[in-house]
Amino acid sequence: MSELSQLSPQPLWDIFAKICSIPHPSYHEEELANYVLSWAGEQGFVTFRDEVGNILIRKPATKGLEHLKPVALQAHLDMVPQKNNDTTHDFTKDPIQPWVDGEWVKARGTTLGADNGIGMASALAVLADKTVEHGPLEVLLTMTEETGMVGAFGLQPGWLQADILINTDSEEEGEIYMGCAGGIDFTTTLPLSREAVPAGYEHIQLILKGLKGGHSGADIHLGLGNANKLLARFLFAHAKALDLRLVDFTGGTLRNAIPREAMATLAVPADKLDQLKGMALHYLETLRNELGLKEKNINIVVENIAANDQALSTISRDAFIALLNSTPNGVIRNSDVMKGVVETSLNVGVVSIKDDEARINCLVRSLIDSGKDYLVETLTALGDLAGAKTVAKGSYPGWQPDASSPVMALVEETYKKLFNKAPNIQVIHAGLECGLFKKPYPDMDMVSIGPTITGPHSPDEQVHIGSVGLYWQLLTALLKAIPAK
Repeated sequence: MSELSQLSPQPLWDIFAKICSIPHPSYHEEELANYVLSWAGEQGFVTFRDEVGNILIRKPATKGLEHLKPVALQAHLDMVPQKNNDTTHDFTKDPIQPWVDGEWVKARGTTLGADNGIGMASALAVLADKTVEHGPLEVLLTMTEETGMVGAFGLQPGWLQADILINTDSEEEGEIYMGCAGGIDFTTTLPLSREAVPAGYEHIQLILKGLKGGHSGADIHLGLGNANKLLARFLFAHAKALDLRLVDFTGGTLRNAIPREAMATLAVPADKLDQLKGMALHYLETLRNELGLKEKNINIVVENIAANDQALSTISRDAFIALLNSTPNGVIRNSDVMKGVVETSLNVGVVSIKDDEARINCLVRSLIDSGKDYLVETLTALGDLAGAKTVAKGSYPGWQPDASSPVMALVEETYKKLFNKAPNIQVIHAGLECGLFKKPYPDMDMVSIGPTITGPHSPDEQVHIGSVGLYWQLLTALLKAIPAK
């Protein structure tokens, strides 16, 4: 933590270091929430908590700025728990271990939690720093954003007093976000039957690993490998020809993270084991040729194991592999309205087999409702063809861009004055809570800003130190520039 205390702005980095020291993956934010409430109380701020656990902290205006419009700074309390396979880490008990690597802050073998810990730290630093000038101020910290936007869904009207909300969950310095994609979770459940493995078979694990992974919205356009899809592609090509018997399949850990690893447990005819290994090596070369510029560490491992589990029947094997192989993934359509922005996508995030059923969990995103509906219909049709049960749930709206937003214009003007260049006005292909806030607060003017964070939702997550300083300059200048009520 001492490394971070040497960085500037110091109050922000000190608070972020404290956030890293308290475990706070989704659904396990309570310890961090209690710390924030205790800290805010010690500082003399008025605090509130609603029925779903959201935290609201109020701070009076700087003397002489009481006439400004009240502003809410908003961040979410939880982080995405992802770790490298060779890293031992319990996200519910162990602290994140941040470290400085040149111009970046990273974590040792895990996600860093800069998404949205840096935003949270900036909001709390504004509360703590007596030199920051501002009008009436609120800080809103929401619960469990990463796995269903629980806090945003539960936010009630009349709680916030602010006219303007500044969301801190964006991940590119120099960009102002004025809209985001909506999304929906989609689960396909396929019934399976099992039978004994024939005599003369050996059991192996076929592991596809070493992929970068990443955020299933912000990184979906990068063309990164999806371990679930890549392993399904191999099995579809060779399972019948080699008479492979599928015992188990597991891949991915979160529906909003691009899967980095997938593993199939197989029973293989002993006389075809060498052939399988050769095909796996050939497939690895194919993937390195296709993805090698982006996925430099991709690897396929074949390991012999001792097992006597029953395998899927050949009918169930073929149905599962065909369903997973044909499930769409990645960018479906780019926006015609916002050039360079993905309109509609999905991520085949988590795949698992348990006893007599297989589950495929996807996250669908789209800037427009019709794009989301189209993918739901496509996945439903695939499920029907395979004889599977399908469920779409947890739909959340996008944040409709407002080109006439006064706060967006103010951020743009403030950025130009500070840095003598124009920022990019963007719509992000990820879920920000602003779309949900518009329901209880339809007249609230909203904007989203943040520092540069790469690799969110993966152990490669890192935050650019210099961009945090620029973001802090923008945020504090913006608070002073808020117009009169």
